[in-house]
Amino acid sequence: MKYKLGTLSVIVLFSCNTKAQQLSKPIWESKNLPVPESVLYSVADNKLYVSLIDGAGNVKDGKGGVAILNTDGSINNENWIEGLDAPKGLARFKNTLFVADITAVVSIDIPSGKIINKLEIENAVFLNDVTVDDKGVVYVSDTRTNKIHRIKNGQSELYLENVTGANGLKWINKNLYVLANTELLKIDKNKNRNVVAKGFEKSGDGLEQLKNGDFIVSCWAGLIYYVKANGEIKKLQDVQGQMNTADLGYNPKDNMLYIPTFNHNNVIAYQLLVN
Repeated sequence: MKYKLGTLSVIVLFSCNTKAQQLSKPIWESKNLPVPESVLYSVADNKLYVSLIDGAGNVKDGKGGVAILNTDGSINNENWIEGLDAPKGLARFKNTLFVADITAVVSIDIPSGKIINKLEIENAVFLNDVTVDDKGVVYVSDTRTNKIHRIKNGQSELYLENVTGANGLKWINKNLYVLANTELLKIDKNKNRNVVAKGFEKSGDGLEQLKNGDFIVSCWAGLIYYVKANGEIKKLQDVQGQMNTADLGYNPKDNMLYIPTFNHNNVIAYQLLVN
C-alpha cells in the first residue's frame, strides 16, 4: 500500500450568503485498501482504525479485517485484525474496539490486538454502525431490519425498531443520534424521537459531531454535508458516480475528516475549513 498527497479532483459546493464551510483539497490518500467502510480516529493513541470488507458487504467469507493508519496516511499495521466477514462501523471504549460485522458485534482488545468476543445479535441481518455510551453500553444499527440493538452486561436486546434505514450512530451527551434514511434523529433516554435535520439527497452513513455542536454527515453514494445544530444542511462535496463516501472519521484537534471510499479502495483526508 502507498500513500501520497492527494490530487483527486472534487466538487466542493458552498454558500455565499452564509458563513462558509468547505473542504480543503485532499491532504493525503492511503491507497490500495480493500473496500474500506469505516474510519475511527482514536484520541487515545492518535491512530486511525479502518474496517476493511475486502469483498461483498453482506457475505460471511472471513476475508474482512481492520487496519491501522497513522494520521499522515501511512500504514501502521495493514493486517492488524484478520478473519472478520464484512466489518463496518467501529467504536472504542477504553481499551476495547467494537466492530459491527453483518450479524455479530466483535470485541477486540486493542493492546494485544486479539479478538476477545463475537456476540451474535438475534435476528440481525445487516449490522452497520456502532457507538458506545459513557458507561460502555453498546448500540448497533441494523439497516435492513430498521432496528437498533443494545448490548449491556454482555447481553444483547432490541432497543428501537421502526427506524427506517438505521445506519450512522453517535452517543452524545446522554442522547443517541441516528442517521435514519435521509434524516438525522435525536433519541433521548425515554426513546422519544426528534428530527434534528432532514433532506439529505441520499441515505446517511457516517456521523460526527464537531467541536461547535454542528455535525458532518456522509452519504455512501458520494455526498458530504455540513449540518448546523439548528438543522440547516449544506452540501460540502458531491462525488456521486466517482467514488463512495462511507462512514467517515473526525479528528477534532486538527479539524480533519477521513473519508473511506469503499469500492474506490482508499481513505482520503481533508481539512474542514470554517471561515
